[in-house]
Amino acid sequence: MADFPELNFPRYDFRIRNEDGKPKILDDFRKKYVALTPEEWVRQHCARLLTENGYPPSVIALEKSIEVNGLKRRFDIVVFDRGNRPFLLVECKQPKVNITAETLNQAAQYNYVLQAPYLWVTNGLKHYIFHFPAPGRKPVLLEKLPLYV
Repeated sequence: MADFPELNFPRYDFRIRNEDGKPKILDDFRKKYVALTPEEWVRQHCARLLTENGYPPSVIALEKSIEVNGLKRRFDIVVFDRGNRPFLLVECKQPKVNITAETLNQAAQYNYVLQAPYLWVTNGLKHYIFHFPAPGRKPVLLEKLPLYV
């Protein structure tokens, strides 16, 4: 799409339509068309990549509410393990937003609540995937997504 940059993902075909002059993209996970913003463009690519890497669509949740430090927030994507515990938290930013310490801190605050062993922070161009081996231990930067087990 002209307004949305090429991302560091495989090329995917999405169903996009205009409603009242604004683009909307079909979100297969939420089963509805949603506003196509730069951040949504990244989120939809992440979700598609997860399914292509063996993550079952039934365990992937997009844009759900959580409470962080007494405030309502929304995570981008959470993948649940077979025991219905958070397995991977994905924090998406629009491509023009650099991944900074502040971005990582926001994702870490969400993950403090969710306690997922894996965290993926991306702006669609750069990807940072971390593994949290145990509470109190330093996260490990990974080169690729973990296998879904």
